[in-house]
Amino acid sequence: MNPANAVTAPVTIPKIAAILIVHNQAAELRRAIDALERSEQRDQLEILVVDCASDDETADFADEFPDITLQRLPENFGATKALNIATRTARAEYLFLLSPDVEVAPDTVARLAEKLDAEPSLTGVCPLLVDGAEQPVARTRPFPDRQSLAQVRGGGELGWIPISAQTLAQERIAVLYPGREALMVRKQFVAGMNYFDERFGEYWADADLAIKIRKAGRKLEMFPAIRATWHAPDSVSNDTIHKSDRILGAAALLGKHDGFLAGFGFRISAMLSALMRFDFALLTALVSGKKVGSQAK
Repeated sequence: MNPANAVTAPVTIPKIAAILIVHNQAAELRRAIDALERSEQRDQLEILVVDCASDDETADFADEFPDITLQRLPENFGATKALNIATRTARAEYLFLLSPDVEVAPDTVARLAEKLDAEPSLTGVCPLLVDGAEQPVARTRPFPDRQSLAQVRGGGELGWIPISAQTLAQERIAVLYPGREALMVRKQFVAGMNYFDERFGEYWADADLAIKIRKAGRKLEMFPAIRATWHAPDSVSNDTIHKSDRILGAAALLGKHDGFLAGFGFRISAMLSALMRFDFALLTALVSGKKVGSQAK
């Protein structure tokens, strides 16, 4: 055949990019990818995994799952930087931010995309999370403002708000801060905000996104009829670096959206709180600005 007359197969541009950020979560990641591979309209889905310097078997997943894109970082720079790497790599118009602890149903991804297709005013959509017994564990976080972030001052996590059975009976639920366990957003919006702010380490990039969506007058909604299974982790990272990261990130979030004095005051208050508890390790981390990823710089 004359090469000049050869027919080149058209390149399929995926519609949805599933983004998973992992660190030493091989078992959870395998379960999450297996579920994504069973998705309806799999040909419209690209799966992007960013491995934050795991020392488990995650590196072998490129061979085990040849249809995914696995990017391995030499150090753990924090989830925010990893999110930006994946977002800039993604070719799709919709980004599906997914925790490796979440197992989607075969129709989850396609049905979420249909909601964004149908309503241009929607910027983000999320499914109802259920446990292994199909019982709802739907939760959203309080909107990240001065009042709700006060509970983070001691290094804890922002709490969850239970959603009532009456609310879950609705076709759709407006949410202010769904987190990034299973959230599909328009890439155009994320690119328009110049991607995720890398002043955040492991936490709060999703909170910053939620605030910007609200300020833009756009909408985030949950659709309870669309399901995904949440496999609660046995534990959460709560060492000094992660505590410091949560506090410093909350201070940066307040400084960015409520003014410098709000962020500075929050950080000083957290330092005094650590001092009063004789938590000198946390105090030192706050003073030096330690966050997940800072030790890798």
